[in-house]
Amino acid sequence: MNTKDVLEQRRSIRKFKPGSITKDQMEELVHASQMAPSWKNSQTARYYVATSEEGMNKIRAGLPERNAHHTIHAAALFVMTFKKDRSGFMQNGSPDNEVGNGWGFYDNGLATENLLLKAYDMGFGTIVMGIRDEQILREQCQIPADEIITSVIALGIPDIHPTAPKRKEVSEIITYVDGE
Repeated sequence: MNTKDVLEQRRSIRKFKPGSITKDQMEELVHASQMAPSWKNSQTARYYVATSEEGMNKIRAGLPERNAHHTIHAAALFVMTFKKDRSGFMQNGSPDNEVGNGWGFYDNGLATENLLLKAYDMGFGTIVMGIRDEQILREQCQIPADEIITSVIALGIPDIHPTAPKRKEVSEIITYVDGE
C-alpha cells in the first residue's frame, strides 16, 4: 500500500471483529511508532499494551462507558505516555522554550500517528481515545509519576468501514508568509 492510500483511507474504527495480534506484529507496530521524529531524538514515548482480556479489562476500567464499548473485540489496547520534562528541555532541566512539556505531547502525537498508519497498513483498525481516567490507568498499568498519559488506543480487525469525514479546503487553512 502506498503512503497516499494509507493517509487517505485510514479511519477511526469504533467496532471490531474478534481477532488477535501476535507479539511480532505488536513489536513491528511499536518499532514503526518509535521511528517518528522527536525533540533532539529524545524518544520519550512509552507503550503500555494489553492483549489479553484480563489486561484489556484493567485498561477499560480507566475509560468511560462509551469509550470502553468501542474496545469490544479489540485485539490490543495501548496506553500511550511520554517521559515528562525531557522533550523540549535542556540538560539542566529547564525548558528550551515556552512550550515545555508541550513538546512531549507533540512528539507523542507523532509517534501515535506512525502507530495508526502502520496498523492500517497491516490490516488493523484503530481509535484514539483521549477521554480517560488518568489515576485509574496509572494504577492499573503501574505507570510511573514521571510519565504523562496522553491516550488509549484500541487496535483490532475492523468490523465497519466508515466514510471519510469532510475536510476543509486547503485554501481555508493555509497562510503564505513569503509575501505572495
